[in-house]
Amino acid sequence: MKQQKENDSNRTYRVEDIIKILDIGRTSAYRLINEGHFKVVRIGSAIRISKKSFDEWLDNSE
Repeated sequence: MKQQKENDSNRTYRVEDIIKILDIGRTSAYRLINEGHFKVVRIGSAIRISKKSFDEWLDNSE
């Protein structure tokens, strides 16, 4: 189980991660998430953002 959890964390960002990466506020981060700019997985109240889809979105935004 621990191995699976480590793999999951390697494939996703937390909301706090994208806030730091983009240097934006929490409201702006949640707006991007809710607008569907990248793939999101919700696990209970936790939100995880697909690194692949986020990185592709970021590459296309430049």
